[in-house]
Amino acid sequence: MNDQIRELLAQIKVLEDELQTAVHAQEHRMFFQIQGKRVEFEQTIRQTHQRLKRGFFLWLVTNRPQNLITGPIIYSMIFPMLVLDVCVSFYQATCFPIYRVAKVRRADYIVLDRQHLAYLNFVEKFHCTYCAYGTGLLAYVSEIVARTEQYFCPIKHARKVLGTHARYAHFLDYGDAADHAARVEEFRIALEEKKP
Repeated sequence: MNDQIRELLAQIKVLEDELQTAVHAQEHRMFFQIQGKRVEFEQTIRQTHQRLKRGFFLWLVTNRPQNLITGPIIYSMIFPMLVLDVCVSFYQATCFPIYRVAKVRRADYIVLDRQHLAYLNFVEKFHCTYCAYGTGLLAYVSEIVARTEQYFCPIKHARKVLGTHARYAHFLDYGDAADHAARVEEFRIALEEKKP
């Protein structure tokens, strides 16, 4: 990896840190605090949310018909998602300790907190829980696969790849064979769980 790429990656990291700070600052402007697993709004905000909540029947008659018609198809995807979740979690639980790779924490990826939004009715909360599970699951699986790729084959592709994981930018350049085995071992060591 050349110096320009390293410098760009460092700049991206700085921008990501600034984004996290801005998001955290927004939490304070939106008048909520995170208390353990609960999100608590100030009372005036909670009352405003309650007033904005659409009841089930109003939601039903104002909802787009295509959303109701395709609902069974969307929700049938829960079965392959659950199978994927079980299989990848089993893989991580059995193989990562053998490889000495730090495990991915599910709770960092699958976050179910939208049920604390008082302006959503029970159907909207159910939808949000489903979507949060699905997108969180894919991010969780992506990180497990990314760590696996870093362990076995941390090499970039020759062709441009859309939607790469965060680890990919640091992988070895395609065709760069110098000290390949030693550098792959460095990637593996970087994955090990650090002991306190």
